[in-house]
Amino acid sequence: MTNPLLSDWDTPFQIAPFDQISDDDFEPAFDEALERARAAIAQIADNPEPPTFENTIDALELADEPLGNVLSVFYTLAGTDTNDARNALMRVFSPKLAAYGSEITMNAALFARIEALWAARDTLDLTDEQQRVLMLTRRGFVRSGAQLEGDARERLKAVKERLAVLGTQFSQNLLADESDWAMPLDEADLAGLPPFLVDAARSAGEERKADGPVVTLSRSLVVPFLQFSPRRDLREKAYRAWTSRGANGGDNDNRAIAAEILALRDERAKLLGYENFAAYKLETEMAKKPANVRDLLMQVWEPARASADADAAILEEMMHADGVNGRLEPWDWRYYAEKRRLAEHDLDEAELKPYLQLDRMIDAAFACAGRLFGLEFAPVDPPLHHPDARAWDVTRNGRHMALFVGDYFARGSKRSGAWCSAMRSQRKLGGDIRPIVLNVCNFAKPPAGQPALLSYDDARTLFHEFGHALHQMLSDVTYESVSGTSVARDFVELPSQLYEHWLEVPEVLGEFAVHAETGEPMPDALRDRLLAAATYDMGFQTVEYVASAMVDLAFHDGPAPADPMQRQAEVLEELGMPRAIGMRHATPHFAHVFSGDGYSSGYYSYMWSEVMDADAFAAFEEAGGAFDPTMARKLEQHILSVGGTADAEDLYKAFRGAMPGVEALLKGRGLVAA
Repeated sequence: MTNPLLSDWDTPFQIAPFDQISDDDFEPAFDEALERARAAIAQIADNPEPPTFENTIDALELADEPLGNVLSVFYTLAGTDTNDARNALMRVFSPKLAAYGSEITMNAALFARIEALWAARDTLDLTDEQQRVLMLTRRGFVRSGAQLEGDARERLKAVKERLAVLGTQFSQNLLADESDWAMPLDEADLAGLPPFLVDAARSAGEERKADGPVVTLSRSLVVPFLQFSPRRDLREKAYRAWTSRGANGGDNDNRAIAAEILALRDERAKLLGYENFAAYKLETEMAKKPANVRDLLMQVWEPARASADADAAILEEMMHADGVNGRLEPWDWRYYAEKRRLAEHDLDEAELKPYLQLDRMIDAAFACAGRLFGLEFAPVDPPLHHPDARAWDVTRNGRHMALFVGDYFARGSKRSGAWCSAMRSQRKLGGDIRPIVLNVCNFAKPPAGQPALLSYDDARTLFHEFGHALHQMLSDVTYESVSGTSVARDFVELPSQLYEHWLEVPEVLGEFAVHAETGEPMPDALRDRLLAAATYDMGFQTVEYVASAMVDLAFHDGPAPADPMQRQAEVLEELGMPRAIGMRHATPHFAHVFSGDGYSSGYYSYMWSEVMDADAFAAFEEAGGAFDPTMARKLEQHILSVGGTADAEDLYKAFRGAMPGVEALLKGRGLVAA
């Protein structure tokens, strides 16, 4: 029998034949694909012909395509619907992949060919994109240890393999803690909860095969529980469970893992000649240096903390008026903030949610993409990775642009958070390859037959991830290594955060925010109250985010702390962290930073990009409005279609003319007067 992972995929859009793949197929397919990739690399490195761009760089770009196909399928399933077999395979694959990566970047003959091309780059008649790919390839080799020798070379290889193992272990521990915990609710515990939350708790109970409704640690369930439950004891129990993920002792505890990861990252940076890991990591980002990151975060921190402190005093007074003595605690904040929002803005999440149906918000995201970029979305039914997932054929003027897949509901087998990934990236090398793009969210699943209702924050998340998807769908480059979201980490969030702004456009809400039961559009007065409250509680939101970003930076900008929890406490003390606000991601469940290198030293990236997204949307408003066709063309031409083919700052300047300051961000968050 031919392994379906290694055969040609005769399926709609050449998507993986998920309906034919079993967990038993992965390891043999991985091993064979890895050997094919090694053989392809050896053929490039040992080629007796002089190095050319085609026989070296082009060949490298295509060398491990079969391996990429296997891993795309595997990591899609492992992230969205894992099980014991997939968890075990992740632990097997991660060190092997790290070793394979080291084999490539430390292959002396291969690096010599790249160096020869680099030395002759001005005589090779390369396109701008090829020059960029050559530079990035060489830089990647150097930063991966290609110039190291002897013991340092072997030690770096061992460090990277160990980091791969630890990152996988961190993720699996976190998912296990999230999956293991649920708080049963009896009928009395449901008192005061809005119907959408009761329905979500019942649905979660059914998914967990519990006897009744439960609260889980899915953000889309635990946050509304903290907002609406009048039971302070249950709020405290849920909050403590949510914030102690990865720090409960036993096999799933992540604290020692975090310490070892930080020590190994510090060692890795020093082996490569950098002062610390932050200096190494930020060298290739827009920020360049840790000091620039700290400067931005502190410009935002001071007004955010002042706003949060003022809010805390008001919320504590409200709590005392309720007859609850003592100080405002973290499990009180969302409850009283929700009450205050109702009092000051006449805005009730329970009133709002019926107007934010998942299907209509998907339609809204599609419609905005249609008006801006001429894209059309038609439902299709290829084999997918989970029964909850859905797919659309994305076209423009009759041309297939992408396959878009959405997987929106929380389940115990899915890792938390929301993300966008490319099951296949766009490229032109080796054929006109169009992308297969996946958006994953963790919205509360409704009972059968009922529409899924989103919070406004959920709807923003949907638009955010779809902004990433557009970056992939509209990509128009030759080389996969610079395709779509293959850009600097502190630039990659620009398209996603920018796209959130279209959810706030009144005509978008007017058309797509319709009541789940009556079909009536959201009343103008409710919409106006919603938009007027857009910066409500922004002190809290900004403080919890910036605190996490500052801790991440402190972990990596200096010697690795022996006790990360102590260092976290010191950073929060230095910042003057308001006592009733917790970090958005505390160390033991800070997956952005510890599940891999992606956002390590880089959690600030969301705020760095926000400086640009506020300024970029202002460009539309200054032109002809949110759907100005000239600005839409410029956005596609200079940012969405070009991936990483040029330096991020140059791309933004081509779109906007100049880099913005932090003022637009502070105004957008309501932290200074507009």
